[in-house]
Amino acid sequence: MTTGAGWYVRRLSRMGPAEIGGRVTDAVRRRRWRSAVPDSPSVTGARFTSVLPPGTIASVPPDAVKRLVSEADRLMAGHAEFFGVGRDDLAAPDWWYDPKTGRRAPSGYAFDVPYRDEEAVGDIKQIWEPSRHQYLTVLAAAYAVTGEERYAERVAEHLRSWWALNPPLRGVHWISGIELGIRLLSWVWIRRLLDGWPGAAGLFEGSPVALRQIWHHQRWLAALPSRGSSANNHIIAEAAGQTAAACAFGWFPASARWRSDALRSLERHLRSNTFGSGLNRELATEYHGLVLELGLAAVAEADAARVPVPPAVRLVLLRMTDALAAVVDGRLRPPRQGDADDGHGLVVDGAGTDRWGSLLATGEAVFGRLAWWPAVTGSDVRTPLLAALIRPSAPAVTRPASRPAHFADAGLTILRGPGEIWCRCDGGPHGFLSIAAHAHADALSVEVRHDGVDVLADPGTFCYHGQPEWRRYFRSTLGHNTLELDGADQSGSGGPFLWTRHARSRVLVADASGESAARWCAEHDGYRRSVHRRRVELSGETREVRVVDEVRGGPRRAARLAFHLGPAITAELVGNRARLSWTRDGEERSAVLELPGQLSWRAHRGESDPPLGWYSPGFGRKEPATALIGTGFADGTARSGEFTTVLRFRG
Repeated sequence: MTTGAGWYVRRLSRMGPAEIGGRVTDAVRRRRWRSAVPDSPSVTGARFTSVLPPGTIASVPPDAVKRLVSEADRLMAGHAEFFGVGRDDLAAPDWWYDPKTGRRAPSGYAFDVPYRDEEAVGDIKQIWEPSRHQYLTVLAAAYAVTGEERYAERVAEHLRSWWALNPPLRGVHWISGIELGIRLLSWVWIRRLLDGWPGAAGLFEGSPVALRQIWHHQRWLAALPSRGSSANNHIIAEAAGQTAAACAFGWFPASARWRSDALRSLERHLRSNTFGSGLNRELATEYHGLVLELGLAAVAEADAARVPVPPAVRLVLLRMTDALAAVVDGRLRPPRQGDADDGHGLVVDGAGTDRWGSLLATGEAVFGRLAWWPAVTGSDVRTPLLAALIRPSAPAVTRPASRPAHFADAGLTILRGPGEIWCRCDGGPHGFLSIAAHAHADALSVEVRHDGVDVLADPGTFCYHGQPEWRRYFRSTLGHNTLELDGADQSGSGGPFLWTRHARSRVLVADASGESAARWCAEHDGYRRSVHRRRVELSGETREVRVVDEVRGGPRRAARLAFHLGPAITAELVGNRARLSWTRDGEERSAVLELPGQLSWRAHRGESDPPLGWYSPGFGRKEPATALIGTGFADGTARSGEFTTVLRFRG
């Protein structure tokens, strides 16, 4: 459990009066709904008109179709994987079952379910994920590209099952607005992709059960939006889903109001969730991708329905797309920063489709590519579908003439060198809003890649609920490539999605323009009485990354300096020198890591008590990786407060 009395006190301390008042109103509404579920209005003569333009399906590239159909056939056989847990029961899923723990969520009034308690409910993300119905959008897309009715029939069977077993406000699937918003978006696309199937109208607009579900989802979102310190990516998903449903399923008396309110919310929160540079304010890269996907999907629905979209919405999405193009490495991989839970806004592609390449391809189709954008060589299903609905228009703004390297508002800097050396330096805010829910204690951390391979890696996220020791590790200071003092994180945690004290960072130097060397320097105040300052220099001539850590001020303190290696890296540590080796495309690569001699160095790999030496390639998955940890002391008034590390690539 994460919701004891102390947690509530800490959580309340991060709210303002307006948020507290809004949450009291929400609590009153939930109590009223407990005794009387609102009646949905009757609907007659509903028609679905937001169909794909003729020729859209024929424009989907054949290799993308092949991947899609392969994935759909796997789903038809009942096989799927969610967050590292394989399932063989998806032919007839139990909507409340968690295969990870073997537990089944309790029934009853939705807001009585203790969804954060894994002992009572199971792993809530394992339960929620299939009910986003994104695997059904894959099956619906398979029907659209093949015309095989078995895919459509399976979709209809599962939707009817879900609607029957999850009536409004009953059970775990009516607790969280982000789940309702994404589910609505899935239903809109399912209806669109099944439009050629004879049973499509009877499944949706001709079904009183479906109409009741669609209405209650939208009424829930209109009444209980994420508020204040929780208005992060969740409110974007809520607004996007509401926009999509109110545009495509605009059959209710409140549809026009829901539509206009949702678009206003989308505009407001896209702007508040995004820096002027285009990077997401949560400084968690996967949420940048999620928000961008949700925003594009919402614009597609509005454009399909010929509903005007506020100009600021397109402007933010344009800037987000340009920012993504700027920060990816040579293999189109963005930084691994902050939380990541593998969340997607719209899924119509098969396994192996590159998410980031798909987003850049959509951005090119909608906004037009810039000369400095990296090339996208893969293909996907989603891009031609979205591009067929979105009105192609780039806002009349000046876009970057060359590839940006420093994002001052986000405190993120990308240094690049020969041989596809890519280095991310983090000197930005701790996180977004007062709770910084998806932040990690990673101030001044660095990531270094060589030709897309993680050399000095950000270990990732792994989990949210149910495994507190692993949650603490993956977002800790020791779990990142930075300096820890006195065994404490730079920022103070009050729970798995709550930070009560935020380290403040500032970038002092960010010069990525030099031909022979790129430099960066920043500092943070997370260690009381001491300041941690870090300098990074990437030399193109010597192919080396030099990192100098300095502790300024304060008493003599215990220090631990961490460098986490990617899972593909083999390390041989002798004293303070590590020889690194790996293989890329069948070619042997190597580097030498010279570590500060004032510290005692040990290699850790796959340790569990306590956790140390792990890499999470995706949510719910982890694998052993080498972590090099140097221990000793730092004195802010003496030379012992400075440590120099040099990573030198060979060949």
